[in-house]
Amino acid sequence: MSLAVPYLDLPGARLYYEVHGRGPALVFAHGLGGNHVSWWQQVPAFSERRTCVVFAHRGFVPSFSNDDPARLPHSFAEDLIALLDHLGLERVSVVAQSMGGWTALAFALRQPERLDALVMASTAGSLRHGVASQEEAPVLGVHPAVGIRMTAERPALSHLYTSIDALSSSAGLDKARLRRTLAEMATTSPEAVARLRVPLLGIAGAEDRVIPPAAVRRLCELVPGARFELLAKTGHSVYFERPAIFNRLVAEFLG
Repeated sequence: MSLAVPYLDLPGARLYYEVHGRGPALVFAHGLGGNHVSWWQQVPAFSERRTCVVFAHRGFVPSFSNDDPARLPHSFAEDLIALLDHLGLERVSVVAQSMGGWTALAFALRQPERLDALVMASTAGSLRHGVASQEEAPVLGVHPAVGIRMTAERPALSHLYTSIDALSSSAGLDKARLRRTLAEMATTSPEAVARLRVPLLGIAGAEDRVIPPAAVRRLCELVPGARFELLAKTGHSVYFERPAIFNRLVAEFLG
């Protein structure tokens, strides 16, 4: 007996996805250090009331792409649109983490009529925000997206994060090149973002040294009615490090 594997064939890529639960659609877009598995603490919390869609961006295991890493992010939003079309989802809410914010913001700007609500976690996406990076010198044995605190206080969780991160790197994905491309794509004007009329929640960790929390705050300041939440003693991966608080904030926001 063989089980059907949920892949969507796209030009130059195969996109892996999963659908859990029932109700209004809630799509999760992972960051550079993740894939669909990254949302293991969110899907059980939301799938009782919502149809949760998780996927791995093209190039991230178990998805596949033969694109140059420099081209991958330019296809992310179109891939999301294709996935929603494939699943017959006309309207969705989106939760985006870090790199996933590039996907989500581009989707919001291209097809705002399909977006019920947007959560931008530790990301301002491609917004040209003008906030200086707070990155510090690497600490031996500490993943930047995990941070010193989670590494010290929750070593098992830290190990799981780095293991998920290693999957795509081990498969040959050049994340350093992809990271440079994301930086080069941060050209969306504040004026374009300010035209959005979508409920927006921004979440950031006060100890984030990957995406400055001030950049997330700036994004929220541009969108009328947006809400910004800053979590103390938390790093870049709020959803992973503080899932109970993250899930509560998202649930209250979505209603």
